[in-house]
Amino acid sequence: MTFPAVDFALRPSANPLPAEQREAVLAAPGFGRHFTDHMVTIKWTTERGWHDAEVGPYAPLSLDPANMTLHYGQSIFEGLKAYRRPDDSVALFRPEANAARFQRSAARLAMPELPIDVFVDACANLVRQDLAWVPRGGEASLYLRPFMFATEVALGVKPASEYLFMVIASPAGAYFTGGVKPVSVWLSQEYVRAAPGGTGEAKCAGNYAASLLAQAEAAEHGCDQVVWLDAVERRWVEEMGGMNLCFVRACENGVPTLVTPALTGTLLPGITRDSLLRLAGDLGCRTEERRVSVAEWREGVADGTLTEVFACGTAAVVTPVGEVRSAEGGWTVAGGATGPVTTRLREALLDIQTGRAVDPYGWVYKVA
Repeated sequence: MTFPAVDFALRPSANPLPAEQREAVLAAPGFGRHFTDHMVTIKWTTERGWHDAEVGPYAPLSLDPANMTLHYGQSIFEGLKAYRRPDDSVALFRPEANAARFQRSAARLAMPELPIDVFVDACANLVRQDLAWVPRGGEASLYLRPFMFATEVALGVKPASEYLFMVIASPAGAYFTGGVKPVSVWLSQEYVRAAPGGTGEAKCAGNYAASLLAQAEAAEHGCDQVVWLDAVERRWVEEMGGMNLCFVRACENGVPTLVTPALTGTLLPGITRDSLLRLAGDLGCRTEERRVSVAEWREGVADGTLTEVFACGTAAVVTPVGEVRSAEGGWTVAGGATGPVTTRLREALLDIQTGRAVDPYGWVYKVA
C-alpha cells in the first residue's frame, strides 16, 4: 500500500514562555528539566499510514487506561542534539544515523518504521520553530527526544494498529560543569541488561526500566554507574548504564589502540561510539571491535597495558572511568584521572559538533 507524503502543519503556541524567563532557564538549564514551547506529533494507523504531522504547542497528553503501551510496552526513543555554532547557525549532529537506528528499534518491537527523511524533518522543524531555545556557548545544546508509542485502545496481546510519533526538546548545559570528572562503576554480576535474541540493540523503554535496579545497586556501593556483563558467562564487558564502553591499550611503536566491545546484538549501536571509532582512526589510533573480558580489564590495568577507559553517548559525549568496584574487589584506572587519548577524542568530537572545527565527514546537518 502506498501512502501520501508527510507534510508538516504549523500551529504556533499562543503562550510561549516570555523571553526573560526563557533566558533565565538557558542560563542554568541542567538536563531534561525544562522544555521548549513546541512539540512534533505524527500519527500512524494501518489504514492511513503516517499522517497529521504537526508542529504545535507543547502540551500534556490524554491516554485511555487501556492504551496498549501501558500494558505491553511498545515504546521506543532516540536522543540527539542541536548546537549553536560560532557563526550563530544551528545544526544537528548525525540525525540520519538516529533515524536509521529508530527504524531498527521499531522493527524489533513490531512497530511501523518512520521514513528517515520524515524523522530528520521532524527534528529540524522543531528546532527551527524553537530556535531561541538553543543555548549559546561551550558544550551547551538543545537536546531532542524523538519517541514513539502505541495508542490503540485494546487489551489483546498483539502489535498495535495505531501509534504516535513525537519530538520534544530540552535545553542542556555542559554535562561536566567543573571540568571532566572520571566516574566510578559497579560491575553488575547479578543482573543483566540484555540476552542474545532479546532487545539489547533496540532503544526501547523497557531496557531502561530493567536497568534501574542495577543502577540503584551501584549507588548503594558508592558508584556513579553500573557496568553490564554478558548474560551467558558473566565475564564479557558490554555497556556502562546506557553508554558504550571504550578501552585504550598502551602504545605499540607510538600508536595507542582503541578497543570497544563488538556489536553482538545485545549492545546498543551507539552513534557516538561509531563517530569516535572513525575519529580515532583518523587521529592515528588503531581501532578494534571485539570482546573484552573483566579479566583483561583488571589485568591490563595492573600490568600497564590498558591505560584508559571511557564511556560514550549523546548526553556526556565522553565520560572517563576512574574506578571499578565489584563483589570480588576493585581497581583504579589511570590513577583515577582522565587520560590523554580520552581527552583528545572528546575534544575532537565536540569541536565538530559545536562548529569549532571543520566537519570532513558530512555529520553536521544545518537547520538554521
